[in-house]
Amino acid sequence: MINAAVTRTLVMEREMPHPPEKVWRALTQGPLIEEWLMSNDFQPVVGHRFTFRSTPVQGWNGIIDSEVLVVEPHSRLSYTWSSLGLETVVNWTLTLTQSGTQLRMEQSGFRSEEDASYKGATWGWTKFIGNLERVVGGMD
Repeated sequence: MINAAVTRTLVMEREMPHPPEKVWRALTQGPLIEEWLMSNDFQPVVGHRFTFRSTPVQGWNGIIDSEVLVVEPHSRLSYTWSSLGLETVVNWTLTLTQSGTQLRMEQSGFRSEEDASYKGATWGWTKFIGNLERVVGGMD
């Protein structure tokens, strides 16, 4: 019997005082994504293959290969996140609240031996989601 690999999921939640439609724009429009995350050729179309590009650093070419898996306007977005052998899935869920939007980001698929990647992702997404909140706050 083969054991399924044990994986971890990184979950971050934040309440934003903005409607889901506004947060959705920041998650799905390339120029806005570039403002809070990194340069990209993203399109909110299931099956679209795209890359996120960042400044290369020692041991990393700065490229994350991705494919759009789910697009449910104003509520759900999902894409693969592949870099340096790391194969994960990023899921965004937007839920309307009385004061705006509950944003939930889950990055799933971290294998047990990928603890450094998990910790790096935790640091990175904390920063990126803070940037996202600032970008959404500055939008019309």
